[in-house]
Amino acid sequence: MSASSQGDHLDGEPVSLWVTTAPDSDYQPMPGDVEVDVAVIGSGIAGLTAALALKRAGRTVAVIEAARVGTGVTGHTTGKVTSLHRLAYRELRRRHGEAAARAYGQANQAAVEHVAHVVEIEGIDCDLRRLPNYTYAESAEALAQVREEATIAQRFGLPAAYTTDVPLPFPVKGAVRFDDQAQLHAAKYLHGLARAVDGDGSFVFEQTRGLDVRDGTPCVVSTDRGEVRAGDVIVATNMPFLDRGLFAVRCHPHRSYLVAGRVDTEPLDGMFISVDEPLRSILSCRIAGETAVLVGGEGHRSTERAATAERYRRLAGYARERLGVEQIAYRWSTQDAISLDGLPYVGTLTRGSKHLYVATGFRKWGLSNGTAAALILTDTITGRDNTWAKPFDSNRFTPSASATRFIRENLIATATLLGDRLHRVLRRNPPQAALTALAPGQATVLDADGGKTAVYKDDSGQAHAISAVCTHLGCTVEWNPADGTWDCPCHGSRFQRDGKVIQGPAARDLPPRQLR
Repeated sequence: MSASSQGDHLDGEPVSLWVTTAPDSDYQPMPGDVEVDVAVIGSGIAGLTAALALKRAGRTVAVIEAARVGTGVTGHTTGKVTSLHRLAYRELRRRHGEAAARAYGQANQAAVEHVAHVVEIEGIDCDLRRLPNYTYAESAEALAQVREEATIAQRFGLPAAYTTDVPLPFPVKGAVRFDDQAQLHAAKYLHGLARAVDGDGSFVFEQTRGLDVRDGTPCVVSTDRGEVRAGDVIVATNMPFLDRGLFAVRCHPHRSYLVAGRVDTEPLDGMFISVDEPLRSILSCRIAGETAVLVGGEGHRSTERAATAERYRRLAGYARERLGVEQIAYRWSTQDAISLDGLPYVGTLTRGSKHLYVATGFRKWGLSNGTAAALILTDTITGRDNTWAKPFDSNRFTPSASATRFIRENLIATATLLGDRLHRVLRRNPPQAALTALAPGQATVLDADGGKTAVYKDDSGQAHAISAVCTHLGCTVEWNPADGTWDCPCHGSRFQRDGKVIQGPAARDLPPRQLR
């Protein structure tokens, strides 16, 4: 692994360790209209897992990916496949009761075993390791919480134990440990799934963007390359790009950050996450013969204006001081959808949908929750009962858990949108002066002819202009200098410097603009 510095004095290449160390994929764009049994929109963990399970059940499948396999949300995870989700069972039992919390745990533990089974039978080379996962405590208050979590999880039949023997290179008071969990190279795993899906009447299409879906017999998926006709459709794009089902207001996007660097030791004998704040998530692995340590945390809702560079610096400092990392080689951010009541949404897109399905709200544990969601949808489409389907129901509403949060979350998004539009009225940037002051490598939003314009100057000083109006609901995007992206503060859509969508709910790129 190599290290480099960016213009903002941040160490590390701004790319996910998993993405940059995985082979490139080369699936072709959709060549025109296609007809299959099931269309899957999105090639992340949920989409590809469902596609392969459905293919093995005798269905023909077409996976539609707007970019490349392994470069989306799943390629930016921590790499943990586990049913221990910090202190999830205390929270879920309180919100939903014993039965739902138990089902959540059983679904995620089944997901761990499913991933290990798929790796074995498909021969996927993704550096899978079966390890314990720990939620650890450094304070007395946190210690009481992990004791309670261990007790609840044991009662649910999960592989849980309370322990004071935690294999970290710094002292902690104790932890809840789940045995025989897994970690893997997330992007390599997705590549293995895609290889198993493609062929024998099933397809993986890259560089093909889904634009709309009509439910019916058959369903019709409109893309920028043609139409897919299918008996069933799964929308697995992290945050659904379709506004039906109101998932953009039933979830809020939450961003977190990771850094990775080299250490001169063997990988740790476990995966770890803290109870005490600030949250720290730790994983180590072997990459190209060297040990890499990943540290994650510093999360916040995407509606918050965040000092991104400082968040990376705090993680880098922790990695050096606590874990002996010599140099930060990579840094990246990731974003996930958090549901109103803490359980994923898995099922039909709306109550009236007959063949159109969705999976979202994985609460930052996508490798296991996304796999569980795929298994639920596979059973639903093939007509089998699934005991986890009810608590994960995408059309549920739990008033006591959801009503207050629904109001609060959407007041935040609405305030952001209204504040943004008021800002447009009250302040006008003199575009030419602001453009002249912009240095190479910098970006800004201008009030130019034709409306809000996002401008980035490349290293040669050439200015590139695109619309600054998010193509989802019209908020103004903001420049994220640490990641080099245009980010929407309302519902979390993210765009490359040239305006191409990185992550929805926006489905369309920011169009180019002319500077006058």
